[in-house]
Amino acid sequence: MLARVTIIQGKPEQIEAGIRNFQENVGPTAKKLAGFKGSYLLVDRKSGKMLGIALWDTEENLQASTKIAAQLRAGVTKAAGTTKPPIVEIYEVAVQE
Repeated sequence: MLARVTIIQGKPEQIEAGIRNFQENVGPTAKKLAGFKGSYLLVDRKSGKMLGIALWDTEENLQASTKIAAQLRAGVTKAAGTTKPPIVEIYEVAVQE
């Protein structure tokens, strides 16, 4: 399994808008994509920082989702009032309990 990890630095006063965008757009859209295994959104309400984690069954399915992921990320970053470009990294999920 693989994880696409996205770090977004938004504005604290816009964190709720970023969360809402994630719930209304990212989750429902990602659930329709091949190989999607779930997602998490972690937030620091004081700083406005958001950490999104999307899980994928194979590298092929993760790569196939790249374009739509970029579109969804753009929506969240706009809603959250991003102050700098998001950081996106890919990891292998070595342990899941």
